[in-house]
Amino acid sequence: MVRKRDGRVEPFSPDKVRVGVANAVADRDVPSGALDALVTQIEAFAEEHGPVVTTEEIGHQVLEALRRLDEVAYLRFASVYKEFEGASDFEREMAAMEDPT
Repeated sequence: MVRKRDGRVEPFSPDKVRVGVANAVADRDVPSGALDALVTQIEAFAEEHGPVVTTEEIGHQVLEALRRLDEVAYLRFASVYKEFEGASDFEREMAAMEDPT
């Protein structure tokens, strides 16, 4: 189960994760099967940390996986997930990506 930001709880949907990640990796040179592996990884996380996980926890896991997979896909997903409002948000996020800590 997933607790949404507004407090509602609904079943975990791998399809929702897949759509969000597919949008982020669109037109990127991502290895075959990487999308399926990422969705499987997030689904396993939700099962392991359940019975209820938050959308924030799932989003963080997706961001970490995308960061390792493809930086542009990471920034695309982050821009939606973190509700970027302008170029400065992208600059801040890119700076954070370069920070090894």
